[in-house]
Amino acid sequence: MARDGVAQASTVGCRLGAVLAALLLAAAPGASPAAAQQRAGPAVPVIVKPVERTTFYDRVEAVGSLKANETVILSANVSERIVELLFDDGQQVRQGDLLVLLEQAEERASVSAAEAVLAERKAAFGRSSKLQQQQFSTAAQLDERRAALQQAEADLEIARARLQDRTILAPFDGVMGLRNVSVGTLVQPGDPIATLSDLSPLKLDFAVPSSFLTALKPGLAIEARSTALPDRTFDGLVKSVESTVDPVTRSITVRAVVPNDDGALRPGLVMTVALLKNPRQALVVPEEALVPYDRRNFVFVVAEEAGRTVARRLQVEPGARRPGEVEILKGLAEGRQVVVQGTLKLEDGDAVRLLGTESEDNPVPAILKGKAGG
Repeated sequence: MARDGVAQASTVGCRLGAVLAALLLAAAPGASPAAAQQRAGPAVPVIVKPVERTTFYDRVEAVGSLKANETVILSANVSERIVELLFDDGQQVRQGDLLVLLEQAEERASVSAAEAVLAERKAAFGRSSKLQQQQFSTAAQLDERRAALQQAEADLEIARARLQDRTILAPFDGVMGLRNVSVGTLVQPGDPIATLSDLSPLKLDFAVPSSFLTALKPGLAIEARSTALPDRTFDGLVKSVESTVDPVTRSITVRAVVPNDDGALRPGLVMTVALLKNPRQALVVPEEALVPYDRRNFVFVVAEEAGRTVARRLQVEPGARRPGEVEILKGLAEGRQVVVQGTLKLEDGDAVRLLGTESEDNPVPAILKGKAGG
């Protein structure tokens, strides 16, 4: 009798376990459509987005720092007093613009004197040349006049160079930094006056593991982001790769070029860099559409069934990721409407109510705001 009681209890326990397992299976992702279709209740409000095919890349991430395309510290070549500063802090200047004028009265006088001497030597050489043709002057005298003329030309060049040393011109297009001097300052050779930087484009230097060396080629696309500008992504191209691998870190330095036409970026900013390799056309869904469960991944798609709009759960195979988006390798077709908002309490077969379709011009926050306002 005791054995019969044990057997009966075991049979009941097995039946309860089977019922519980069936209930869990019906509630789990991937449950059969027949079980899901039995679900009833109010329609779940959702926002959807069509599955799109777009260009996708494999990503290798690194951290780098921006540098000016060109930068120079402006300084004088001579010891002299500043007469005029012809730029403002942060001003955009063009190559050849006069930026700083030093005291140059003496040098201007020297140029004028050298020009007068040169004019006199040219006239003397001309007279000697005519006399020599008429045989009233010797060849030696003509050579002496020629040497004097050449010396006068050299003296004028020296005087002009000394005058040029009293002016500082912009060596390239760029943006002026903060000036370190004022009018009347006596500057010495090498004293910093201001910094001039070419900020468009900018150089972006970063290091990646040497295992990626074969993928690093000039022209490789990159994306860069900064916490200082969290809502923006900056595109760029690899320009060059360091010739040697760091023996300590086993990494290699890469230099990319990032356009900066609007001047939003500045040298010194730390950037998160993503190298983009293996470009391909791929199906892409928003990251929030992916529903992980029990080591598998699912998405909900909206379908019309028997006059009802319902959500259907599909198992998918995700591939590479990038901020906000996931590549889908299997399980989904282009054009299907995936749920991007409202998946938290959604089950397979639930009736849904469409709040809107997400797009670049109609993001989720705008849809929710519009519904709240309505």
